[in-house]
Amino acid sequence: MSQWLESLSTLQVLLLVLAVTFGLSVLAVIVGAVLVRLGMRRPAVVEWASQLAERVFTLVKRPLTIVVLDEVAAVLRTGHYTENISRAITENHDQLKALIAEKVRQDPNVRLIGKLPGYDAIVGEVTETTLRVVVEMLADPRTDELVSDLLRNNLEQIKQAVRSEAHVDVEPHDPPDPVTRPRR
Repeated sequence: MSQWLESLSTLQVLLLVLAVTFGLSVLAVIVGAVLVRLGMRRPAVVEWASQLAERVFTLVKRPLTIVVLDEVAAVLRTGHYTENISRAITENHDQLKALIAEKVRQDPNVRLIGKLPGYDAIVGEVTETTLRVVVEMLADPRTDELVSDLLRNNLEQIKQAVRSEAHVDVEPHDPPDPVTRPRR
């Protein structure tokens, strides 16, 4: 038993403590509900267990969030996300080309230009060139570094906000503006 416990990482130990605490608090709620339904008063032990579970959860919540964010950051550092995007663009090249051509044809700002001879060939070549340049940019290590920096900086900002509890007193966001579609 002790070897098993020693082999757990910090995150796994925290999750185990949280799971046991949560399980005991659920058991306390169930026992309390059954006793109240039977017409008895909620036992002091059940009340105490519920309060203890709430305190433990409050104490563990922030450190556990930070540990999870550290774990997520470590996993994100191992990925090459621009390669994945580049592969997806390459795999779906024909569908993307057709989609872009369709959207350009439907754009109300190009109605007159769309009637010119060779319009489809021009749109096809521009689309092909744009997709090729995007795939090459995504394959460039500088773009991968940019995305890695972006993810790392955002995670650091999130961790700092969790540590300083900056998110506690923030007003809720206004509802999003309605999306209006252009008339066709």
